[in-house]
Amino acid sequence: MTTTTEDALVAAARGDQQAFAAFYDDTAGPVHGTVLRVLRDPAQAEEVVQEVFLEAWRTAARFDPARGSARGWVVTMAHRRAVDRVRAAHASTLRDERAGLREVPPYDSVSEEVQDVLEADEVRRALTSLTPVQRQAIDLAYYGGRTHRQIAEDLHLPLGTVKTRLRDGLIRLRDALGVGDR
Repeated sequence: MTTTTEDALVAAARGDQQAFAAFYDDTAGPVHGTVLRVLRDPAQAEEVVQEVFLEAWRTAARFDPARGSARGWVVTMAHRRAVDRVRAAHASTLRDERAGLREVPPYDSVSEEVQDVLEADEVRRALTSLTPVQRQAIDLAYYGGRTHRQIAEDLHLPLGTVKTRLRDGLIRLRDALGVGDR
């Protein structure tokens, strides 16, 4: 008898370790891929994947097959955990920078301002490489402070379309700015 990923997760919720192993085998690839796309660091991605499957084992009883697929459930959990890791790293960097600013003597604010202007010009040039719909979505999200859902409502588009435009635009911006190449 073949069991589905959903059946395996439901059985794992009852403590069936073999069922959880089957669930892991079915979902490890998509989970790892999702996490790696967000984090871009294989070592951190492996840590987060391990955390995700530990959380999946602990919370398997919360899975409701009527609300969606087991794969969707665990991939959503993985995406959230990866985004949390990025946010935590960013917050830690900001804390370190703030703490460092109190300990470091004043710096040359003129050169800092010049660098900011040059970077802003570079971003403006990179924005011209976007399609008009990508530029519109990024402008609303990052300069207009709108959420994805608000943009979808403003533009009368499906939420998925807005997310795709933002993702594709950010990828194109990253490539145009050479981020990650440095």
